[in-house]
Amino acid sequence: MNRILEKPLLKDTLTPSVGVISAQAMLHHDANVLAQAANTNHTGENILNRDGKLIITFYGVRGSIPSPGPATARYGGNTSCVYIELASGNSLILDAGTGIRALGKRLAQTHETINILLSHGHWDHVQGYPFFEPIYQPERHIRVFTSTQGGHGQLCSLFNQIDGANFPVSAEQLPSRSECITEDPAIVLGEESIIVRRAHINHPGGGYAYRIEEDGSSCVYITDNELDPPHNVTTSYEQWVEFCRGVDVLIHDAQYLESDMPTKHGWGHSLVTQVRQLAIDAEASSLVMFHHDPDRSDAEIDFIQRENDSFFRGRRAPSLSVCATEGMRIQLTPQSGKATRIDIS
Repeated sequence: MNRILEKPLLKDTLTPSVGVISAQAMLHHDANVLAQAANTNHTGENILNRDGKLIITFYGVRGSIPSPGPATARYGGNTSCVYIELASGNSLILDAGTGIRALGKRLAQTHETINILLSHGHWDHVQGYPFFEPIYQPERHIRVFTSTQGGHGQLCSLFNQIDGANFPVSAEQLPSRSECITEDPAIVLGEESIIVRRAHINHPGGGYAYRIEEDGSSCVYITDNELDPPHNVTTSYEQWVEFCRGVDVLIHDAQYLESDMPTKHGWGHSLVTQVRQLAIDAEASSLVMFHHDPDRSDAEIDFIQRENDSFFRGRRAPSLSVCATEGMRIQLTPQSGKATRIDIS
């Protein structure tokens, strides 16, 4: 099995180093507010306890760079991070953008192994990891599933930034036990009855999209993917249609509009109109537009949502479409002899 232990463990260290203490102090800034946000949805409902359903929670929905401010407050300015809780009790983290910081507050209250599936190693998908609280927990087991494209595991993108110079802690000081797994997650996670499939994304530098299935419920996560790239087509449109076929929840990068073209053609992101068509062709039950452009304001995303409502009205699939919002929660409930029930809060 292709596994790399990224750093030595500090098993005999009873007191963390000064660097670790400094990082922990930063992590606990506004801790009460963040913990409340991590453990509740926008209605104040506690989401730590589940009742056997697959649950998807969005902690970061923005693309390219964090974009905080009044113009993005409703949809959120944190970069990519999605948390999937399986009915089996297992869970998966999709990407480690700045949204993973709030998720870390929640997971620090638990003890189970953490599984992170990286789509790729670009900054907006890894930059939250130094502020992910579980990495400062002694012996906390964290598994990062990554690629070996170009001969480099993407885990280095997580730990190279924790070097003592660009961040006040070095990776060697972390007391958690982090493991890089370059083997196909379908094999490793399959041993634990977690069903994951992946496909290559059309994006500079490469990477993966993921399809997760459990007990008749399914979710596809495709970020930083260009459905109509000008060159170097890794996965064709027809292959994407089959990869997404019949999925309950399709989460797809929808960063660009026609007005962004042709300047940004080839930058590795899709048009809103292309993503709508993919959802129709793949007969997805629901569509979540994700990885919003950092310059896209709440008002502009509202307009995209109104266009979605009009475009999909009267169509059999998808039956609903939403623009991803930080804190949004989707619950999938299998129903015997019927389509999976999809609830969004």
